[in-house]
Amino acid sequence: MEGCVKLLCLVGFVVLVSIAGVDSAGECGKSTTPDNEAIKLVPCANAAKDENARVSQSCCAQVKKMGQNPSCLCAVLLSNTAKMAGVKPQIAVTIPKRCNLANRPVGYKCGLSGIW
Repeated sequence: MEGCVKLLCLVGFVVLVSIAGVDSAGECGKSTTPDNEAIKLVPCANAAKDENARVSQSCCAQVKKMGQNPSCLCAVLLSNTAKMAGVKPQIAVTIPKRCNLANRPVGYKCGLSGIW
């Protein structure tokens, strides 16, 4: 009987460790966070604050790349880093259109209010 209890405890421990060891991927994947990805959008800083600001080619290139994962792009636009930089999400979500990106995520809801 004592052997069964030890075996059951061992199995329970292994299951617990394997569940705890599973890395859950965030919006931007396992290896990064939206705050880390926000740094890549520094060329978009002015365009994300002012809808009349010129959108640079480097900004468009980064948005195009990040836009392949719309949930990551939204998470970046709503991240703490973006907030601290003064990004206005309702303006930032217009950048893909302002860049004339053909494959932008039209109709994708970003946060509570933004729609592309």
